[in-house]
Formats: sequence, structure tokens, C-alpha cells
Amino acid sequence: MGRGGQSLARVAVIVRAGAAPLWWAGLVAAAAGAFVPGLTGRRIGLLTGAALFIVTAAVVVLARGGRYPELARGASRAGRGDFLQDRAVTVRVWRRGHRWWLLGAFVPAVASSFALPGAGGLVLAGVGAGLWAKAVRIGQRERRDDVLYWVRTDWAGRGSPVAKRVQGHRTTGPVAGDAAPGGARRRRR
Repeated sequence: MGRGGQSLARVAVIVRAGAAPLWWAGLVAAAAGAFVPGLTGRRIGLLTGAALFIVTAAVVVLARGGRYPELARGASRAGRGDFLQDRAVTVRVWRRGHRWWLLGAFVPAVASSFALPGAGGLVLAGVGAGLWAKAVRIGQRERRDDVLYWVRTDWAGRGSPVAKRVQGHRTTGPVAGDAAPGGARRRRR
């Protein structure tokens, strides 16, 4: 199998792509829920939501935590003919592929406010915060190893950069692509 001519997407960008929509959808759902008295009352709902926010964010950060370092250790160098996908394209593909899932998560988060006001929205925001924290951890590893981690787009598809079908990651130098370590926009100087 040849190494050239494959499309690669940044691992950190794929992880980070869902953080902002989940965070903002969660905050909107929590704010909408704060206006509903609910079965338990606003105070109990929001305190429960705050606790669930922390637990959810921690679970998301730790989920598949061993697979990222495993694939990073076995990463091979990207080929000269490989195509590095832009950050904006990777984010757009991820968000288009998950837009119905995001809507499907937002509606129950708002609806759950009739039982626990704001709790469902804070859980959704916790998932977004956890994804952002996971991307930051990947960025720390990229800075430490002085490389950027990439995954073949046909392996990641619309899913995860550490899905079962992902057989390995690729690496490039730290200045390749248009995203900084951790998947954020690269600052222009």
C-alpha cells in the first residue's frame, strides 16, 4: 500500500470541532431551563446541573484516554504526497455530519428542564467543555513531542479520530497546517 496521496485531518481539530456547538447549545438550553420552575425547583435543578457538568466533563476527558497516547506512540511520518486538510474544512465536515445529533441532544436538554431546570443543558455544556479540555491535552502532547498528529479522513470519517477502524496516526512538523497545537486557529503575527 502506498503512503502518498491520502487526505489527513488534524486529530485535535476533530476533537475540538464539537466543543463550541455543544457548549453554546448547552448554555442556551440551561438558560431556557432556568425560566421553568420544574418539578424540583430552579435551585435544585441548577445545583444538580452544575454537579453533572463537572462529572460529564471529566468523563468526556477520560473517555478513550489510553487510545490517544497509544496511537501517538505508533504514529508514522506523513508522506510527501499526503494532503493536509484545512482546519475550517475539518470543522465544517464534522459539524455537518453531526448537526442532527446536536439538534437531537438540544431538544431533550431543553425538555428535561420541566423536571430539573437547567440540568440537561449543563450536561450538554459539560460535554462541550470536556471535548475542549481533551483537545487541549492533545495540544500539550503535540507541543511536548514537537509534532502535530493527523488521521486519515477515510478512517476517521464523521466519527472519532481514535475509532476502531483507525489503524494509526501520522505526524508532521509543528508548523504544518493552519491550526495551532490543540486545534485552535493559528494566530497570525
